[in-house]
Amino acid sequence: MIANILGKSVLGRIAAYLGDREPAMTAVLRELVLRESPTHDKAACDQLCARLASEFAALSGEVKVHRQPTAGDHLQVDFPGRDQRKPVMLLGHLDTVYALGTLETMPWGERDGRLYGPGVFDMKAGIVQMMFAIAALREVAGELPRPVRLWLVSDEEDGSTTSRATTEALAKECAAALVCEPSGPGGALKTARKGVGGFTLKVTGVAAHSGLDFEKGHSAIVELAHQIHAISRLTDRARGITMNVGLIRGGTRTNVVAETAVAEMDLRIAHKDQAPEMERKVRELRPVNPNCTLEITGGINRPPLERTEQVAALFELAREIAQELGFELHETAVGGGSDGNFTAGVGVPTLDGLGAVGDGAHAVHEQVIAAELPRRAALLAGLIQAIE
Repeated sequence: MIANILGKSVLGRIAAYLGDREPAMTAVLRELVLRESPTHDKAACDQLCARLASEFAALSGEVKVHRQPTAGDHLQVDFPGRDQRKPVMLLGHLDTVYALGTLETMPWGERDGRLYGPGVFDMKAGIVQMMFAIAALREVAGELPRPVRLWLVSDEEDGSTTSRATTEALAKECAAALVCEPSGPGGALKTARKGVGGFTLKVTGVAAHSGLDFEKGHSAIVELAHQIHAISRLTDRARGITMNVGLIRGGTRTNVVAETAVAEMDLRIAHKDQAPEMERKVRELRPVNPNCTLEITGGINRPPLERTEQVAALFELAREIAQELGFELHETAVGGGSDGNFTAGVGVPTLDGLGAVGDGAHAVHEQVIAAELPRRAALLAGLIQAIE
């Protein structure tokens, strides 16, 4: 899968080109952050998608906007290359978790070498690194050394419902997927991610007046409490399996035996063969009170990104390129999912966490280290060249 690493002179010229452009990268990142793009605001996402389409077209990319009737549009850009190797996919998303207007309370900021703002770390800095990695390769070599496919979706923060099928189809045509989601602690790359599932459990009991006819009622809330206890026992941390009941609701008034109650739960798995096992266990839940009924919906949303031999080889290549660039690179496994789970799930070698170095994803202190932007873009450029 792996070709020779870029020669030191070429990689050095790429690093020098990018090092001189840290102010330009910061300026572009500022513009992207100021263009707020909440997942559920189609107009805002579409405006950012159109702006990015223009930027990548200026780099001689063939732009295709995948229009969506409800979610934001998704952006595909294909760049030709000097040779006929399969393209490398650069994967990411343009949506953020922050509501429109968050900039008023969480403004763009530049302090002590760090850049702040909603979505700066997750993952608009990663998009900037994609942009400048492509520009650097074109500037140093005159053209890209191999085809590159860029794919940015607008609904990753909400489960990638409208984009998943296209993500998987486009990835199958690529040699590897390089995911520019934020890095792990200390800039670590992510060589494993847990699979993600979501389930909703609805309990239906029998309503009654809690003072006049208490004995005629069968509380959905009491039944739900039994079920939550059973669900908690499905967690097996030794195997990397966790089940969390994160939301509950039920009942109508304190003097009414509750007729309905609902729990929403999050499942994380470490290996793909755990998916059918856990889905079966959830669906095998049975009521403790025979006068109550259970309705279970949902399932596995993202398969796990497992550390296969191919993933390990990709990381080793990245580690060697980083050494040539003068820094140490480490790897980590995380519980959160990304669209890299989908590319890995269809058998495409996937390396995640190639985006910004920083902290605070989805938090008010979200930030990136400005000086790391050129270095991470150089690493990305080196990988584009070196993957067979």
